[in-house]
Amino acid sequence: MDFIGEKLLQVVIALAIFAAVIGIIMLVVDRAPKSIKDKVTVAGFLAPAAILMLVGLVYPAVRTTGLAFTDAGGNVNGFDNFVWMFTQPEALATLRNTVIWTVLVPLLSTSFGLAYAVFIDKARGEKVLKSLVFMPMAISFVGAGIIWKLVYDYRGPGIEQTGVINFIRDALGMDPKQFLLDAPGNTFFLIIVMVWIQTGFAMVILSAAIKGVPVELIEAARLDGANAWQQFRNVTVPGIRGALVVVLTTITIATLKVFDIVRTMTAGNYDTSVVANEMYTQAFRAGEPGRGAALALVLFLMVLPIVVYNARVLRKQREIH
Repeated sequence: MDFIGEKLLQVVIALAIFAAVIGIIMLVVDRAPKSIKDKVTVAGFLAPAAILMLVGLVYPAVRTTGLAFTDAGGNVNGFDNFVWMFTQPEALATLRNTVIWTVLVPLLSTSFGLAYAVFIDKARGEKVLKSLVFMPMAISFVGAGIIWKLVYDYRGPGIEQTGVINFIRDALGMDPKQFLLDAPGNTFFLIIVMVWIQTGFAMVILSAAIKGVPVELIEAARLDGANAWQQFRNVTVPGIRGALVVVLTTITIATLKVFDIVRTMTAGNYDTSVVANEMYTQAFRAGEPGRGAALALVLFLMVLPIVVYNARVLRKQREIH
């Protein structure tokens, strides 16, 4: 109880300091000369967000970066954690799996979402069909992992199968398969779960973008003799290029950070671990916070170029319009 009371006291003190800072800022804003009042007002409104970013984002980032160059005892060990990451077989397998996830999930999710959006555009029951595909987005990654773990469930030869796929295989006279245990195929069966979730997101965004393509352009292409594929390739795709970039980059970032699915279904065992899961394992299970921090730093460096690229594309689009 003493420990809990101490922590509560620290939280109360932190909140009091935060409230005092905000109060001082607002007091300054209220008494500021009119010539600079607008600027100070803006600063006053931005201050809470700035403080929260410093406390919740900047400080942890700096702390994690420093931790990445220490060993389990907190002593500085240079680049040993990064050497481990790029030389040890288990760490290399983690990086390999992350690359596979990052390549396949955005491509498959976007392709399936785009195909679905094109085929059901203006079709009868379009809203219902879209809802069915988008529904997995309402499920948490943990929930999706549990659902698909039951789908892949394996009970062994001669035992009644409860997993959907193995039940069907058994009914067809085929031997049950250990979908989550046999590497490297198990990684692809995990990827299916992420694709299942993200396809709905891609479909909704791309469907809205397709409806925004001017009908006049499509009609002009049709009058020029373009077939359905040529209309799609030369008119529709250029018209939704911005949406495609957003969908691809958003899904890529989500995939790089995937943790829940892997942790729920395999806990990273059987050569299925990815960077986010291994980061957790090293920091909180293996007692190697330095390695976990190094993995977190590498993950950040992998995400950063995608974010920068996305920002540049959006800025160019705004300049065009």
